[in-house]
Order: sequence, then structure tokens, then C-alpha cells
Amino acid sequence: MKISIERGTLLKAVAQAQSVVERRNTIPILANVLIEADANSVSFRATDLDIEVVDKTVAHVERPGATTVSAVTLHEIVRKLPDGALVQLTDDGTSGRLTVEAGRSNFALATLPKEDFPVMASSEYQSNFSAPAPVLRRLFDKSKFAISTEETRYYLNGVYMHVAEAEDGRMLRCVATDGHRLARIDTPLPEGAADMPGVIVPRKTVGELRKLLDDDDAEIAVSVSETKVRFATPEITLTSKVIDGTFPDYTRVIPMGNTRRLEVDAQEFAKAVDRVATVSSERSRAVKLSLDEDRLILSVNAPDSGAAEEELAVAYADEKLEIGFNAKYLLEIASQVDRENAVFMFNSSGDPTLMREGNDSSAVYVVMPMRV
Repeated sequence: MKISIERGTLLKAVAQAQSVVERRNTIPILANVLIEADANSVSFRATDLDIEVVDKTVAHVERPGATTVSAVTLHEIVRKLPDGALVQLTDDGTSGRLTVEAGRSNFALATLPKEDFPVMASSEYQSNFSAPAPVLRRLFDKSKFAISTEETRYYLNGVYMHVAEAEDGRMLRCVATDGHRLARIDTPLPEGAADMPGVIVPRKTVGELRKLLDDDDAEIAVSVSETKVRFATPEITLTSKVIDGTFPDYTRVIPMGNTRRLEVDAQEFAKAVDRVATVSSERSRAVKLSLDEDRLILSVNAPDSGAAEEELAVAYADEKLEIGFNAKYLLEIASQVDRENAVFMFNSSGDPTLMREGNDSSAVYVVMPMRV
């Protein structure tokens, strides 16, 4: 194999590959990226046996072929090469070395046989549809903060993507929860997605997927089966196993009867929460919200480190209410708001609170209160 490729193009392909490979693995081949060159393109494939990413890119191919080399080492080398360099990758198939040349730099990297590289079994996908990158980016970006990190509740370690009935008809919906907070984001159902089985997309896959969604003009082809999900652009294909478990009935925890309505400038609110939380002890990080007519007082009382209080002008016309929340959860939810105003719907100091962006019901958040 002998190929020449521009440094920037190579860096992008190898960066995606090296972030998928497991740093600590017992199977050496899983640390490698499989480089396959045909007549006029080259593909870089990496896997951790749960996720597989293939990045196909244009290169000048002098001699087609394939080999595998450490993804992290290759990424480090390419990252340190000068901008605009032309990189030559050569593998003669007998020496067990891949030569990387750029200008006056020359590296020889150990390779492993391409035959040992595991390729994810292809799956029959029940549902195939496409959606613009910004639509999918919104679904996953706004929900991923609520993914649980508890390994024991493995079925909450991802985003539940499914078809749901909403007021405005059928929607493509993403939901994530860790038991303390919940995010539910809707978008109109893309054509061809009606028969999609509901799947739990793992946390790592959601992180890797983010790299595919940066281009606002990209159309992402989505394929879903009971066991796998695939997201593809013309250059990159990301295939992942889904979490084998049942996502709980989240509709039961979304409060419907909350009537006390608070409307507040989302950015001002987030900044105020951040300021008063500065004095709180890391362990509790509780912020108390005291609501009175058109007035909100945020306060923190940490006996060991001090106290803080801040007042905000808000729109609130119900009876007095005092309620406490984990500061981190409030900040994360407030930072999801793209519009100016966040609307909180309360019931009592012990009940879950609902939050949405202005009058938009396509993004709904729930947060459990804390005792303060």
C-alpha cells in the first residue's frame, strides 16, 4: 500500500478513529485503525466492538492495499506535523511496519495483520430515514446532560430515541433521565421513520455522533434495528450496538398538574444560580428559590463556608413558594434554553418541577427538588 494524503484530511479521519478505540484493552488489534486503500479513496476503520466508525476520504493512491496501525500513535504523529504537509503512508506488507513520511520527518510504526481486525456484523435495518444535522444535533445535545452515569442502571446510560404521540401528531423523540432530572425533546417525524423500533443510544455513541453533526448543511442517513443504530454522511459511517434493556415509562414522571408559573430570563437566572452556588459546599450544592409576587430570591446557606442571596425580577403571580434544587441540575437545565425566557411550572416544594423554553412544548425538562 502506498498513498499520499493532505495532513488536514488525514488528521480529521484519524481523530475520529482514535476517539473510538479503547485506551485500556486486552486485545491489541482493538487499539489499531484499519487503513484500506482502493483505486482513488482510502478508508479508516476503528472499533471497540460496540461502536464502529468508518471515515472515507480522498487520497492519491499509488498502490492499493490495507494494514492496521495504532490509532493513538498515528493521531499524535499527524497532529504534530506542520499544517498543509503532504503525508505519505507506505506499507510493503512484509516488514510489519508502516512508514509515515512528511517533509523531513520519517516514522516507522508497527502494524498488525488486517485479517485480525474485527468487522462489525452487518445488520438488517428495519427503518431507514434521513434528517438534517441540526435537527439531530438538537435532539441529542439537549437531552444528553440527563444521561445517568450509574452503571447498575445500565438502561439509563443512553438516550432513548423513539417514535411518540404528541399533541401535534407523531414525533421523533429523544429522552434521557437519571432519576433526578429528565429531558424530553421532540421533532416532527422524518419521512420513513414511522416504523422505527425504540432504541437506547449509548452515552459514548452520543458523544461520537456529535462530530458528524457539526456541518449544518449535512443530511444524516439514519438506520435503526432492534440491536443496532447507524448514522452516516457520505464520508463517515458510525455504527453502534444499542443498549439491551427496557427504558422506563418516563411519561409517569412528567407532571401534568403543575399550575404555579414562573417566567424568568434564562441567562440571568443561570448566572445568578452560578453566583450564589459559589459558597455552597460541594456535597449538597442546594439552592433555595423563594418565590413571591414578581420576585425571586435565590439563596444558599452553607454553615461551614457562608451564605449568599440574590434577587431577580421575574413574572410570578401565584402564592408564595419555597423550593430547593441541586445547583448543578438547575444550571444544566437553564443552559439548554435557546430562547430568552425559561418557564418553570411548580406544584409544591416536594413535587417534580417542569421547565420549558417559553411556550415551546417540543423541549420539556423535569427536575426533582431537594430539601433545604
